[in-house]
Amino acid sequence: MGLLAVGSGLMFAYVPVKLAVEGFEPWVAGSIITAVAGGGFGGCLLTGPLVRRVGHARVFATLAAIINLSVLAIALGTEPLLWILSRALYGFCATGLFIVSQSWLNDACENQWRGKVIAIFYMTYVLAIGAGSFLLRTVSLETLQAPLISIFFSTLAILPVGLTRLRTPPPPEAVSVALRSVWRISPVGLVGLLAVGGLTMLVQGFAPVYAAAENYSKDDIALLMFLMQFGMIVVQYPLGALSDRMDRRYVLIAASLIVVLGAATASQMNGAALVWLIVVFAIWGGATESIYAVANAHANDRAEPQYYVSLSSTLLVAWSASGVVLPALATALTQVFGPRAFMFVAIATAALYGAFVAYRVTRREPAPGADQEPYRAISAQAPYTPDLAPQPSEE
Repeated sequence: MGLLAVGSGLMFAYVPVKLAVEGFEPWVAGSIITAVAGGGFGGCLLTGPLVRRVGHARVFATLAAIINLSVLAIALGTEPLLWILSRALYGFCATGLFIVSQSWLNDACENQWRGKVIAIFYMTYVLAIGAGSFLLRTVSLETLQAPLISIFFSTLAILPVGLTRLRTPPPPEAVSVALRSVWRISPVGLVGLLAVGGLTMLVQGFAPVYAAAENYSKDDIALLMFLMQFGMIVVQYPLGALSDRMDRRYVLIAASLIVVLGAATASQMNGAALVWLIVVFAIWGGATESIYAVANAHANDRAEPQYYVSLSSTLLVAWSASGVVLPALATALTQVFGPRAFMFVAIATAALYGAFVAYRVTRREPAPGADQEPYRAISAQAPYTPDLAPQPSEE
């Protein structure tokens, strides 16, 4: 997954910069971000049946190969419709790969170190995304270097899975949507995932679109996308640790306020020095990561073990649906408000979620500290799906 992330990170930076250089309006790049999320929504629904049919290893190799085909389509020329379709295909495969890899890891890990493995998995992925984006500094936009490098890393990613001797786990559970039941378990968790799926696509997807529209160089954009990822360490880890020591809802309110302040500050940074742009986007992105991880933890605090699979699958669908709707709204508003439209959508979404959490604090007592599960350092850039895998039996 780390190798795949390097190739993916390069394409996340390359696509909006290439479109800007070719003279396309920012809404075209916004449409491509929406397509990625739309493909991801399909991936979360269809990966389970694919794995049940042919198994984890074959599905992993197949989806990685299809990602190569989607990148090859981008190498054929700057055709917006073709790029939209290819990125939708990428979104489908990327989400499917997360479900496959996480359910496989979940099955292979012993209970006492599963949390550490999942944390390492997410950290590897996020830093590899940043490293891939940083590679944009080394490639020429006039050649096919970027797509070819992406295909190279995606092909390498197939090898360790194709040659593994690790046993194939049981197939993941089917994705079942139980909105009413999950609402009863945790309104804050459900609404949090509905908010943060879109918030993630907004800050991670539109940051390079905005920077390209503001005439930052490709080297600047590569550095921005790389250093943004460290917001997960600087912001998410302290807030996550704090959420283990107090009512998680207060941490969610604080993270929502940070998103509002980050997006509002970014909207006023006309031609600001790159270093300040990086700082603001890293804090904004880190706060978004915090909402995702803490909302997931809060939802699991409220659920009984027998509801974990239904809860996980419903939250996955909520995350994916939001990732389609909010970027689509931001793309539509871009034609009216320009490339800062995504910031206004993020401000409104985070403010509404923070207000909702504050309201819920007045309506329900916090979960007792003894009932809280340990916080997991997971990333909003990838769906959290281990609960979709059957839990290993206790010996």
